[in-house]
Amino acid sequence: MLASTTFSILFWINTSRVKNKQAKLYVRITVNQKRANISLQHRIHIDSWDSIKSQLKGNSLNAKFINNYLEQVRLKLFQCYQELKLENKMITAQAIKARYFGNDQKHYTMQDIIDYHNNKMTHKLHRDTMRHYKTTQKYIKLYMEKEFKKTDIYLQNLNYSFVIGFENFLRTYTPRDHQRKVGNNTIMKHIQRLRKMVTLAFHLEWIDKDPFVKFKPTLVKTEREFLTKVELERIEDLEIAIERLKIVRDLFVFSCYTGIAYIDIMQLTEDNVIMGIDKSNWIITNRQKTGNPVKVPLLPTAERLIKQYSNHPKTAEKRTLFPNLSNQKLNSYLKEIADLCQITKNLTFHMARHTFATTVTLSNGVPIETVSKLLGHTKIATTQIYAKVIERKVSDDMASLKLKLEKEKKNLQCI
Repeated sequence: MLASTTFSILFWINTSRVKNKQAKLYVRITVNQKRANISLQHRIHIDSWDSIKSQLKGNSLNAKFINNYLEQVRLKLFQCYQELKLENKMITAQAIKARYFGNDQKHYTMQDIIDYHNNKMTHKLHRDTMRHYKTTQKYIKLYMEKEFKKTDIYLQNLNYSFVIGFENFLRTYTPRDHQRKVGNNTIMKHIQRLRKMVTLAFHLEWIDKDPFVKFKPTLVKTEREFLTKVELERIEDLEIAIERLKIVRDLFVFSCYTGIAYIDIMQLTEDNVIMGIDKSNWIITNRQKTGNPVKVPLLPTAERLIKQYSNHPKTAEKRTLFPNLSNQKLNSYLKEIADLCQITKNLTFHMARHTFATTVTLSNGVPIETVSKLLGHTKIATTQIYAKVIERKVSDDMASLKLKLEKEKKNLQCI
């Protein structure tokens, strides 16, 4: 709980609305310079009011009755303040007023919205997405402990300063499980998840304002790494004696020629190989990440790899197309393969998907609309990221334009 620095009670009359020299009597609660007024449902003569002592003048029966009533109100308001303090509740002028009338408003905390989000979204979001949210939530708690010396804070206290502070915390924090600091775009992802949870609280009317209104994310544009044709051929032609490395290489190459992500390949079965409209075999499945349909005609290399593992002991029982490996092991083994092929790039399994989009398809003249469908993208703008990194394609397109312009010029000269 954040301690109140000021708390006061003031009785006053509303002289701006005097009728027949009678004015309404109010009490004002002030906490940390924030006010809340309560009408006491009494009218008094303005000449009988002592503004310095905040009570009625004289010793008449009416003055004694009103002044006694004011003292009762004062005691009750102070009791409300003490109760909130003892209950470790958030103390505001509005909270004291609500307690006075017996209709307290619940003040939600960061932990409340985290719990609500996790309970409601568990069945809506993919488990990997939920895992990312829990990592973000871990960082939020570490930030609160470091910055506020608390394990939780009230959502009403969230402001722009909290958001900027969280960003700065992430930029200076070094995770214990590895030595590298969190990268800029990863930081923006954590803030994006915090923002989604806070926006949820705003829509639930747990907070009155959005602390992210003035925040502008600063994403750094990064080029998607992919393998060149020569690098891909090195991996394909690599003689491998170790079984585990051979399986990893084959899974990676299959992804390079289909664009299918690791998690989706692990779930492919014989039922996903279907004869397509062209009477040849296609892979037809749904992306686990988005649920979008994916329909990929099998290129010869991909089809050869499926046949190669059709009678493998690790695929027979579950009828999967390939043996199952954890993503962590798979990426670790890929580093060994990169060393053997003298590839200095940070080889990860997801690079196979980038390679399919660039080296295998776009660089060979496959239209970007087709590539977008093959990758299961919902927006062509997502696919255009790959197109931007292909300098060779830009060069080829400009060369074609140059020939076209020269041809048109010659045609004009012949007229």
